[in-house]
Amino acid sequence: MNINVLFIGDIVGKPGMDMIQMWLPGLIKKYHTDIVIVNGENANEGKGCTEAEGKVLFNLGVDVITGGNHTWDKHKSQEYLKTEKRALRPLNYPRGTYGNGYFIADTKKGKVGVLNLQGRTFMAAIDCPFRSADWAVKTISSDTKTIIVDFHAEATAEKLALANYLDGKISLFIGSHTHIQTADERVLPKGTGYITDIGMTGPYDSVIGMKTEAAINRFLYQTPQKYQTAENEVHLSGLFAKIDSESGSTKSIERIFIPEFNRES
Repeated sequence: MNINVLFIGDIVGKPGMDMIQMWLPGLIKKYHTDIVIVNGENANEGKGCTEAEGKVLFNLGVDVITGGNHTWDKHKSQEYLKTEKRALRPLNYPRGTYGNGYFIADTKKGKVGVLNLQGRTFMAAIDCPFRSADWAVKTISSDTKTIIVDFHAEATAEKLALANYLDGKISLFIGSHTHIQTADERVLPKGTGYITDIGMTGPYDSVIGMKTEAAINRFLYQTPQKYQTAENEVHLSGLFAKIDSESGSTKSIERIFIPEFNRES
């Protein structure tokens, strides 16, 4: 029996929230989804996911919201983690950090474990994602063989290293954080579905979701600039996978990007 998984990439601000409200109901019907996961760490004006965005997403049919390094940027999003178990933060933050790093969802086809991890290369020096994954996968495996990982990381090499380390131990490995969708979706040799980065659901007339002028000025002057979410050319990035519930292996994987870029001048 296959479990149909839909994962939507990093939602950025109101444009991303509007886009997912427009497209998600149709995608759920099209793919006959059993579980829907979204990365929502940028859902609130590009920084964090508060109760307001969470309610919208869960009412749309989302089952789990994953996070990342920007999960902590707003107080309201931090508070939300204390009460909503389905809204995750990366597991490998230091012990005592509030919030959940994984969640086991009940679906009509069985339980699905969702694990959120964060990389360390070019990012904060937090706990080891490899050793944190070892503990979490062992824990989740006592309930289900279907395990999905959102690895929020900067470096492609770190993503590939962890994916190969976990190949055969988890069902699906989703890279997130860079906001640029990669075209390398595949099933690894031991049965784990993989993509280096799932991409961004938000405005692409931007620099990874931020208004272009402010982003350019950060590099020109090497000084902080006010973060402002861009607004135009909004697209949805995602991935659909079929996972065998008995073996936990990915049977097929499909990248989603809506609408396609206009490549004409």
